[in-house]
Amino acid sequence: MSKYDIYGIGNALVDLVFEVDEKFLTDNQVEKGLMTLVEEDRQKELISQIKVSENMMKGGGSAANTVVAASQFGGSSYYACKVSNDEFGAFYLKDLATNGVDTILTEATAPEGLTGRCLVMTTPDAERTMNTFLGITSDFSVAEIDEEAIKNSTYLYTEGYLVPSQSGRDAMKKGMEIARAHGVKVSLSFSDPSMVKFFNDEMKEVVGEGVDLLFCNEEEAMLYTATDSLLDAREALKAIAKKFVITLGQNGAMIFDGDTFVDIEPYKVEAIDTNGAGDMFAGAFLYGITHGHSFAESGKLASLAASKVVSQFGPRLEKAQALEVLSTLS
Repeated sequence: MSKYDIYGIGNALVDLVFEVDEKFLTDNQVEKGLMTLVEEDRQKELISQIKVSENMMKGGGSAANTVVAASQFGGSSYYACKVSNDEFGAFYLKDLATNGVDTILTEATAPEGLTGRCLVMTTPDAERTMNTFLGITSDFSVAEIDEEAIKNSTYLYTEGYLVPSQSGRDAMKKGMEIARAHGVKVSLSFSDPSMVKFFNDEMKEVVGEGVDLLFCNEEEAMLYTATDSLLDAREALKAIAKKFVITLGQNGAMIFDGDTFVDIEPYKVEAIDTNGAGDMFAGAFLYGITHGHSFAESGKLASLAASKVVSQFGPRLEKAQALEVLSTLS
């Protein structure tokens, strides 16, 4: 038995979640629906213009959301990340601990600097637009990789958001190298269409000869494979992933289990905020397949969990909500 079901590698970001209208995005020349990297001053400028009664500060980072989800369902998770010894860093480490996720960092050992922050702007159509100031997580490197923890994991999971950084790519590749050397399965999420569109060569560098399990959405699948249809994309993905999940938004998901394709039906809900839907799907799915459930069962669990996330604000569920979703498997 492995100590950890999932060893996650990714950015550590404190999410600042706001509701905005379309005019706000247009007036401030914010490209809708994408994750855009910005400097601290630009992020502060945007925040200063948002008139809200309450802002929500939450632990974030794509892969972090995934390992937290798996932990809430009852899995065991570890997260390799980098925060600084500021108030946001202390908040972030406390949030991981509260959610049962191990990490090597402590407030005492966290370095000087600024912890990364992600401004999440949700419009009335439930689409989320992110402007991210990476802060110290932009220096995430092989130094943050814990070889012993990887050895004692079932899956290594890493996020595509790290690919723009050379040190981030090096950390991803080092983690994958250690995992493969010790029989730990390697999983990767493309994370966002912008990561595939603008960093395609870098993404391919990380993918290398392939991964055991890939998570992506329909747009990312077609961008990466340079195809014009989902059917062509899924065939092309077989060359780089032994197994994969393609999420299809309100149309559910398509899973390749290594032999056959499994269609996962969506759960019809009124979407309020799509932020974190893919992260939740991955976390629930990884929990399922590491706890004796089939790909079809795990896909159903993941689809239901993702539907719960998009019907509320924020990228995560509460523990009680996760356990309620999990009860549908029994």
